[in-house]
Amino acid sequence: MSELEDFRQQKDEVFRQHPESPLTPEQKQGFQRLRYYPENPALSVRAFLDRNVSHDVLEMDTSTGSKQTYTREGKITFRVDDQETDLYLYSTGDPHELFVPFRDATSGKETYGAGRYLEAPVAQDGTVLVDFNYAYNPYCAYNERWSCPLPPLENRLKAPIRAGEMAFDEPGSGH
Repeated sequence: MSELEDFRQQKDEVFRQHPESPLTPEQKQGFQRLRYYPENPALSVRAFLDRNVSHDVLEMDTSTGSKQTYTREGKITFRVDDQETDLYLYSTGDPHELFVPFRDATSGKETYGAGRYLEAPVAQDGTVLVDFNYAYNPYCAYNERWSCPLPPLENRLKAPIRAGEMAFDEPGSGH
C-alpha cells in the first residue's frame, strides 16, 4: 500500500468512527469511503516559493458568512495541462506550514463547489511541496455546521486539478 493509499484509508476510518468526524450520525450510518481521483504524480508539485508578493492580510469569507484572517506568504508557478498557473499560499502565523485554498475547473462538477484545501510545508531550500493528491474538501462539504474559508479570487484556477478528494456522495443519495 502506498503512503497516499494508507493516508486515505486512515481518513475514511476517522470519518467513519471518530467523535470529531464532520459527518452527522445519519451520514455515518451509510458511509463506506470518500471518493478520490487516482494518484497523479504529475500533480505533486515541488516549486520555489516566490515570497516577492504583497504580504497582505486577507479576510477570507467563510461558508457561514463570517471572516477568517490569513497572510499571503507567497506564490508558486507551475503547469497543468500545458497552462501556466499561479497559486498563492497563506499562513495564520506560521510561515513554514502554509494553507492552500483553491477552486479549479472541476469545482462544482467533480469536486466540492466551494473549493478544496491543502497544507504545504516550506522546505529549508525555499521550496514547497504542493501535492494535489492530498487535496481535501473542507468540513462544510459534509455538514453545514462547520465554517470554512472560501478560496479567494486569486486562487480560482482555470485548469482542472484532477487529483485528491472528489465531491462527497451523501449516503443514500443515489449519486
